[in-house]
Amino acid sequence: MAGVGCGCAGPMEWPAGAVSPLNIPSWRAFPLRARLRELFPGRPVLVHNDGVALAAGEHWAGAGRGVRNLLAVTVSTGVGGGLVLGDRLFHGTSGNAGHIGHLVVDVDGPDCPCGGRGCVEALASGPRTVHRARAAGWAPAAGQPADGHTLAAAAAAGDEIACRELARAGTAVGAGLASSASLLDLEVAVVAGGFAQSGPIFWDALLAGFGRHAGLAFVRRLRIERSDDPGRIALRGVAAFVLAPHRYGWPD
Repeated sequence: MAGVGCGCAGPMEWPAGAVSPLNIPSWRAFPLRARLRELFPGRPVLVHNDGVALAAGEHWAGAGRGVRNLLAVTVSTGVGGGLVLGDRLFHGTSGNAGHIGHLVVDVDGPDCPCGGRGCVEALASGPRTVHRARAAGWAPAAGQPADGHTLAAAAAAGDEIACRELARAGTAVGAGLASSASLLDLEVAVVAGGFAQSGPIFWDALLAGFGRHAGLAFVRRLRIERSDDPGRIALRGVAAFVLAPHRYGWPD
């Protein structure tokens, strides 16, 4: 075995691999990398944000092959992301670069679990979108869970509240992509997660939100793709941490 790669929700202390996922309250400064090293002594163990793993996988073996500048985004329980810039995984100062979920897209928007306000995650994550829909009067059918999958199915069936809130989530992601492309001059953005698979209501709103905020020609050239197989791609990404360290690894 060459080593162990692992992706986890953030934020985290990097490269130490102590993780504090916002949506796993019981893990605060949890020493994930140290625990994995105990299980696999003598092997390199690399732990990074799950959005970073997705970015590495999409660049190495997915929709971002052959490009130099890529943003990967996952829209699920939270909204995360990872960056490849100049054909290399970009970590930033603390390993949290690319965290589009906490890019502000509405300065008067709702509070976010990160402590900020109006972040993409506060507007587009599954739980926050469901919460807004329920507050507006939407309820799942008897026996169905009140989650993002049920909400997306209700939207596809024509429920007015579900359609509106799912579209609001897509609009927020689109605005975040436009801002990211403006800052970083990206070539490709790949979107994954439950809502990315939910169909045209989310995607039409995402593309419209992007178009509304992509005022500059170089921003409008951004190619936006849906991840074909995000689970497998993220697994390839953590493999890339170990197997292609010249592009996706980092000094210990």
